[in-house]
Amino acid sequence: MKISDLMAGLDYTCVRGSVETDVTSVVYDSRKVSAGCFFLCIEGANFDGHAFAADAVAAGAAALLTSKPVDLPEDCSVTVISVENTRYAMAFVSAAWFGHPAEKLKVIGITGTKGKTTTTYLVKSILENAGYKVGLVGTIEVIIGDTHIHADNTTPESYLLQEYFAKMAEAGLDTVVMEVSSQALMLHRTQGFVFDYGIFTNLEPDHIGPNEHASFEEYLACKGLLFKQCRVGIVNGDDSHWRQVIEGHTCELESFGLGEDCMLRAEDLTLVHKPGELGVRFHVKGLMDLEAEVQSPGRFSVYNALAAIAICRHFQVDTEDIRKALLAAKVKGRIEMVKVSDRFTLLIDYAHNAMALKSLLTTLREYEPNRLVCVFGCGGNRSRQRRFEMGEVSGNLADLTVITSDNPRFEEPQAIIDDIKTGMARTKGKYVEICDRKEAIRYAISHGKEGDIIVLAGKGHEDYQEIKGVKYPMDERVLIREILDEGTINI
Repeated sequence: MKISDLMAGLDYTCVRGSVETDVTSVVYDSRKVSAGCFFLCIEGANFDGHAFAADAVAAGAAALLTSKPVDLPEDCSVTVISVENTRYAMAFVSAAWFGHPAEKLKVIGITGTKGKTTTTYLVKSILENAGYKVGLVGTIEVIIGDTHIHADNTTPESYLLQEYFAKMAEAGLDTVVMEVSSQALMLHRTQGFVFDYGIFTNLEPDHIGPNEHASFEEYLACKGLLFKQCRVGIVNGDDSHWRQVIEGHTCELESFGLGEDCMLRAEDLTLVHKPGELGVRFHVKGLMDLEAEVQSPGRFSVYNALAAIAICRHFQVDTEDIRKALLAAKVKGRIEMVKVSDRFTLLIDYAHNAMALKSLLTTLREYEPNRLVCVFGCGGNRSRQRRFEMGEVSGNLADLTVITSDNPRFEEPQAIIDDIKTGMARTKGKYVEICDRKEAIRYAISHGKEGDIIVLAGKGHEDYQEIKGVKYPMDERVLIREILDEGTINI
């Protein structure tokens, strides 16, 4: 493919060589440079591809994409293309390289602090129940037909994203629903195409710090970029930041929520508490009219369902398909109910910071459990303040906390537990400490009482435990099954 075709629509300068140069591949990882490739010099948090430009040429690269001068041998015949931002350009180059696959799909992008993962799976469930063929890109995995690929980032680099789109189109899929992180928007990973639908779930202070966002204002502004890259924007009209998020939008707008001004709204919320299960029943009014129920607890579950309904309305999905799909949809590690007994409710959730844990435990409190039991640990080589805060939250909201290990990484598990206990000491909460996570879960299950709600927090969808740089297999669903199969407890 010629450089001129890959750069179509972009502002650029050909510093040396010719834009009619043919390239055999597009590469942004210096370790994967091959003869005849177009090497894109990308700046990252810990590396800069420009530093490897000369090495890439020596390895046979036919062309370079740069945003600043590079030191090359005078006698080399490489083509050098200069742009203002190589990350931005990479998205368009990648889209062209793969034949603009997004144009063959309906693309749904979901952004927000919370609810992205759950909403993507709800949308996939509803649309597939109605006969659509849907791919998914998210925090947990990428799904292309029957193929499930582990995800390293919530939203992959633009080249990889375009490659996934191409594989989806080739597999005969007609729709893709994806999580869109603020980092991805800031780093231009979602440029090179237009979203058919962009969704905003909510916004809370998060992801602010080194290698993330410098401030809440930057975080908010990055979320808002989605609404300059989509045809139809669908926003949570109850969120206090929605007007700021859509400032300067170029799309049509719709809203969902519980407020009377929302175009699609939920009314008459009723908590559902069945043996071993929690949910919410509600009535949808406005742009649609139907009775709905989700088998996950709390108002945030209703918001997630409303976002999914608002999207699927555009696909002419009938109300019965929506109802069935909402009841059947389950998301691994997101308020995931695991049935072990009719006496108490056990669930797994990814809540791994104080904000998420507080939201989760507050929601579960609304179901008036006999006891609310929280089993959690904290990650190693992370902020100690997070441990203090999580300990304090659980101490204040749970009737019993079982402090255990999470991913200790290169720290000693007991040192992490001691930090959590520092937070617990600020409260009057009761706790036990059991370092081994399987034994902590065994304790919680074996001591479960009638009407209890037991939540295993922090690991969620993760199926490993990281210790001293090694990831060992550890899936809480497997641990629960092993505990039950061992027959050592009576429930």
